[in-house]
Amino acid sequence: MTMRLTRRSFLATSAAGAALTFVGPKALRAATNGTLRFGLSAYPPSFDAWASSGSAAGTIKLMMHRGLLGFGPDGKMRGELAESFSVDDDGVWTFKLRDAKWHDGSPVTAEDIAWNVAEAAKPDSTAYFRGEFQSIVKVETPDDKTVRMITKEPSAVLPGWFAHFNMPMIKKGEAPDTTMGAGPFKLEKTDRGVSLSLVAFDGYYKEGLPKLAGIQAIVYADENLRVAALDAGDVDLIEYVPWQAMEQIEANDQLALDAVDGPFMYLTFNAEHPPFDDPKVRRAIAHAIKREDIVAAAFYGRGGPLEHLPLAEGSEYYNADLAHGWNYDPEKAKALLAEAGHPDGFECTMLATSQYGMHQSTAEVCQAYLSMVGINVRLDLPEWATRVQKGNQGQYDMAVMGTTASNNDPDGMTQLVDGSLPASFVRSYGLKTPKLTELLAKGRQTFDEAKRKAIYEEMEKQAIEETPIVGLAWRSQGFAMKKTVSGFTNMPGQLCFYSPETLEETALG
Repeated sequence: MTMRLTRRSFLATSAAGAALTFVGPKALRAATNGTLRFGLSAYPPSFDAWASSGSAAGTIKLMMHRGLLGFGPDGKMRGELAESFSVDDDGVWTFKLRDAKWHDGSPVTAEDIAWNVAEAAKPDSTAYFRGEFQSIVKVETPDDKTVRMITKEPSAVLPGWFAHFNMPMIKKGEAPDTTMGAGPFKLEKTDRGVSLSLVAFDGYYKEGLPKLAGIQAIVYADENLRVAALDAGDVDLIEYVPWQAMEQIEANDQLALDAVDGPFMYLTFNAEHPPFDDPKVRRAIAHAIKREDIVAAAFYGRGGPLEHLPLAEGSEYYNADLAHGWNYDPEKAKALLAEAGHPDGFECTMLATSQYGMHQSTAEVCQAYLSMVGINVRLDLPEWATRVQKGNQGQYDMAVMGTTASNNDPDGMTQLVDGSLPASFVRSYGLKTPKLTELLAKGRQTFDEAKRKAIYEEMEKQAIEETPIVGLAWRSQGFAMKKTVSGFTNMPGQLCFYSPETLEETALG
């Protein structure tokens, strides 16, 4: 039996309504638990609070900043700077702010929040959610603790925008790259490219948190050195555990591995570089690659093939009949290339990065299989910051990318496939997708669960035909830590990269 989900009942039955009010521990502040040494995979290319600069930058943002909303260790959406949120029958979302402070001691006010929305939506903004924010037509602040957001059309997914680590709130008047936020830790000093030192914020709004006195984030760009540092006791916790090291860590009784499936690898295209403007060519590429070899080469078997959009089998929106829409079929790939006018293939470049082994290995497998259908690929493998810049500027033909969707709702894929959004390295460059844009908009305006499922099924069918991206592989994403570390949780599914939000609960034994 399918329950009819109205705007009035939406919050009571969705993840967004699972935890409207945060109830913190009543103990006194306990930021005396020492300094955690965190093995970071890359130095943040940017401190821009609202821009997407990769997961390492997201990790640091989740230490310094908080959004209106966030996610708990169980993956359920909850209030952060907003202690509660609700939607009325007209689709107006209301956020009630808690008593919170910026790192300079001044209060977080409704005026601050309204300013964040207005600034992030500006035409020259680099905000990850600038496109989505065009639908917010008015922000009202009836008092210092109340924010009302009025949209062009009712939006069932608006809370997710404000829970994302690329949309934290900053104080009115600050530049987007400010390191002053309202999060559990304050940035004390940096050694560019080497480390970042953060200390506990004693004005944090959750009693007793953070439990740590500080965090020393030390960059180990080489994944093997990152593991060696943990094994030697030079760090307490590392991100991006390389897949070849997972078994080794599991066998070490002094260490713990926390890994989840959720992130995925995929290809993007530059539609301003023919022939990648042709959906037949993009679909041919999708059918030319054997995913099992990517899982074996890049992830040591810890993952699985992805032959459609990144909708996990456990999702209520999963469609078994579409799950192999981009199956390995080299003969079909050759036929599509011939139909597109390229029977002998062509030459092109593929952008990836040598900084993360799984990106390079994925690119190498793709290169090998594409050569079998006549597409000769030259790999471009810069370090991560340059790869991000080239992706944002469209300096590639095809590109390997790895990420998660914005959240576990199908609308979380909007950032990956909606060609109406501003240019970003996470999606194809210059590729317009009017039908997908229309269906995604329809889905986010619909509160009825059964109707949403039908809309997203139609969207997935359209995406398989248009091929705005090519799904390649699911991957297991792991954090590893000493067994003396407690409270850190790798969040489920697509929320893996939100996991550093639980550093506020982390302690050293």
